[in-house]
Amino acid sequence: MSIDRSDLPACSPLRLGEAAPDFTARSTRGVVSLSDFRGRWLALFSHPADFTPVCTSEFVAIARAHDRFAAMGCELMALSVDSLFSHLAWIRAIRDRFDVVVDFPIIEDPTLEIARAYGMVAPDAMDASSVRTTYFLDPDGILRASTCYPASVGRSVEEMLRLVAALQRVQDGSALAPEGWAPGDDLLAVPSHDLADVLAAPAGTDWFYSPIKDGR
Repeated sequence: MSIDRSDLPACSPLRLGEAAPDFTARSTRGVVSLSDFRGRWLALFSHPADFTPVCTSEFVAIARAHDRFAAMGCELMALSVDSLFSHLAWIRAIRDRFDVVVDFPIIEDPTLEIARAYGMVAPDAMDASSVRTTYFLDPDGILRASTCYPASVGRSVEEMLRLVAALQRVQDGSALAPEGWAPGDDLLAVPSHDLADVLAAPAGTDWFYSPIKDGR
């Protein structure tokens, strides 16, 4: 396993708008690098451990939604501290119990090297039991959103899908996604910073809060 730390200090949490550090690691789909996913959106997500109940429920749901992510041009990649052989055995157990095949790569991070580089765990952490983080990267490898859940609470796959759709829709800067936005819903216009536009608005709130139809 190798990781490029040249652009980030050790254990620095990723911030929105920053490039995610590249890495190369073994996975259930062979050796993969983060840079392999350039040109596509990517949801990179970690889980505390294989063979645990909440993580199993997540992976079953995410695997079942794999085609929905793919339809949006978004790839999936997971990681945990467990070994590659543990990942493979867990995938087999999930297949046998739920009739679901987890075919996106799960990378091994037994030394916490990737988790620490991404700020998923503290520099002095002895394990990764609290890690349940998702990084949403754009086609240039830039972090556009992230979420972090405790080990005791599973992620919402529907929210992951919604967030990817929202990030893609507002990426060009032409509109904003309001609370709970889903594809097909009204968007919000980007507010003007020009005083003349502010004063000319029909109502006092129109210049900063103006719903618009999604033309896509």
